[in-house]
Amino acid sequence: MNYSLYTDLYELTMAQGYFLAGREKEEAVFDYFFRKLPFEGGYVIFAGLETLLDILESYKFGRKEIAYLKRLGFKKEFLEFLANFRFNGNVFSVKEGEVVFQNEPIVRIEGSLIETQLIETLLLNVLNFQSLVATKAARICSAAGDKAVLDFGMRRAQGLGAVWASRAAVIGGVKATSNVFAAKEFGLTPSGTMAHSWIQSFGDELTAFRKYAEIYPDNAVLLLDTYNTLGSGLPNAIKVAKELEAKGKRLLGVRLDSGDFAYLSREVRAKLHNSGLDYVKIAVSNQIDEYIIKSLEEQSAAIDIYGVGTKLAAAKPDGALDGVYKLSEIAGKPTMKFSENIAKTTLPGRKEIRRYFSEDGYFYGDAVTLADEKTITKYYHPHFPEKFKVVKGLSFENLLSLVFSKGKNTLSRRSIPEIADYAKSRVNLLPSEVRRFDFPHVYKVGVSKRIITLRGSLFVGNKWRNSSSRELLDKK
Repeated sequence: MNYSLYTDLYELTMAQGYFLAGREKEEAVFDYFFRKLPFEGGYVIFAGLETLLDILESYKFGRKEIAYLKRLGFKKEFLEFLANFRFNGNVFSVKEGEVVFQNEPIVRIEGSLIETQLIETLLLNVLNFQSLVATKAARICSAAGDKAVLDFGMRRAQGLGAVWASRAAVIGGVKATSNVFAAKEFGLTPSGTMAHSWIQSFGDELTAFRKYAEIYPDNAVLLLDTYNTLGSGLPNAIKVAKELEAKGKRLLGVRLDSGDFAYLSREVRAKLHNSGLDYVKIAVSNQIDEYIIKSLEEQSAAIDIYGVGTKLAAAKPDGALDGVYKLSEIAGKPTMKFSENIAKTTLPGRKEIRRYFSEDGYFYGDAVTLADEKTITKYYHPHFPEKFKVVKGLSFENLLSLVFSKGKNTLSRRSIPEIADYAKSRVNLLPSEVRRFDFPHVYKVGVSKRIITLRGSLFVGNKWRNSSSRELLDKK
């Protein structure tokens, strides 16, 4: 697929404007960050990086794309420029699967003004969506504990977004997906059972179960609620399980798709136990999310597998991560966006994220510094510099690294399960109060003194705040 037109029109009109103004070689730096944590949670799992880099590596305007832009009225000389265009900028990023937080520049794009502008919408679309779904998946898997979670979201996803949703869900901790296309594309584990239509098509439930087990004797999962879960579905499943045992096989599982899952799962487990079928897994599906899973676990429901669909793939209730892409340097000079809303002002210059560790090895806090800063002893609240954290003597790591340069992805390839393992390991380094399900503690992200000073020097429209910030910092 050619992704060159996978963009908003204004990216192309601005690019043409820069070209016609003779600015095609002017250098620019953009930052990607988000302003608000989704799902009232404490963190975000960063996902979508490898997808983005793969697209950038093959990014070009083909003949069909050029012809379409010509019909839209773009000028001949600009179209000739696009015909030879390749993305040759530098991309600095945190690792895919990293735990990240609001208002820190987790991706930095450096290159010509035109190339950095052209990829804005593409970058936002890929990273916002996959990071959102990975974060939702991590919350769901956290609620499920050691129980397996499967992605059943394809049929309710927003069109082809289902493909990236399945990829991101596995990064967030999901074990398998019903999405065969995504499984093939990304090396994921496909998983699925049967629909009610299979059972209805045979006329009677027992015949439907027997035929399915005959065809799939090693991985049969039988759906119990087509007619009556406890009255017919379960008794018929037990009969088939015993018939499989007689052939030296085992029924893999049963699935509940409606009703009171806490009550039904306990009843099903008890009857399976009484029949010597403790090895049969119990799966549930139907409008499940982290809150329902948490409730079921608190009720000691006898559930082994959760199939999660709509609320995972559509990332309900948030639906979107508010990631933004903002210019921070132009022609070698730092710049920033001003706003009457102080929370929407941006941070100027080329920046780095420095993650500090507490003495017990957990994440302590993140400082956004200028890229050339060596050491800092404190970092400050980005808008209230009277609030600060002392980090002198604490160990740290820099989170940004060069992942794309000279038209090539410079990352060492990792499988999706490897990225998922990394994400889980990073979540486990968060303090428990940041990981908690309800009302998590706010992880402290701040900025260095040099950034506040630089921002203050550019903040010509607000002299009172500028002088106030400087006075506070001078006292420290």
